[in-house]
Amino acid sequence: MPQKKTQPDKDQLTKIVTEARRNQELREQSYRGQALKLYPWVCGRCAREFTHKNLAELTVHHKNHDHDDNPADGSNWELLCLYCHDNEHSRYEETRFSSTTISKNTSSTATATHNPFANLKSLLDNKH
Repeated sequence: MPQKKTQPDKDQLTKIVTEARRNQELREQSYRGQALKLYPWVCGRCAREFTHKNLAELTVHHKNHDHDDNPADGSNWELLCLYCHDNEHSRYEETRFSSTTISKNTSSTATATHNPFANLKSLLDNKH
């Protein structure tokens, strides 16, 4: 025999709504909430636009990579989509890693000597 689904009582619903509103206020006080109020919901790199439906895919990037630097004016933040944010952090890590590697291996760095377009002008002149 199927069980009857019980509806939450009015007190439970009030408690759920109150908690949801409190959590929303806490989020809005966070730097993400502040940034979403300050800036249009557009990725700062690829210009993808966001709505309430896909807003979870829009992230706050700290320009100086210091997550403790959260000025109220938002000057250290930019909104980036998940993909552009991942790309930014990958580029940052590569730069950080390669700069330490390059400084250690400066003498063994190979220099490119081949120029694939060296004879292009003469090749084009001979074609006519």
